[in-house]
Amino acid sequence: VQLQASGGGLVQAGGSLRLACAASVSTSSRYAMGWFRQAPGKERDFLGAINWNGGRTYYADFVKGRFTISRDNANHTVYLQMNSLKPEDTAVYYCAARYVPYSEAVYVTSPRYRYWGQGTLVTVSS
Repeated sequence: VQLQASGGGLVQAGGSLRLACAASVSTSSRYAMGWFRQAPGKERDFLGAINWNGGRTYYADFVKGRFTISRDNANHTVYLQMNSLKPEDTAVYYCAARYVPYSEAVYVTSPRYRYWGQGTLVTVSS
């Protein structure tokens, strides 16, 4: 599975961005997906996750109400809508996938994911 993250860029504080993560496989609908980010000199943080059919989502407390994950399985793409961005949201954002043929679960820790995208840089200016 190859994942391609896109949509990063420079935005002013208070602005919005929508990141996309396109999967290479036609069976991407059976993958649970997650979004993470890593700021310079910091550990990778979990942001949110979505189950294989979009029926379940889970978010880190610090993004609840600002970030929303959705997916379009017909186009093998998962999105991260980010609103009310802050300078501290500046980081490289990664999407990740885990094959889950028989589960409705979402996953919140990075070791649970086998496949990772290359990351897309988000810079929020003050």
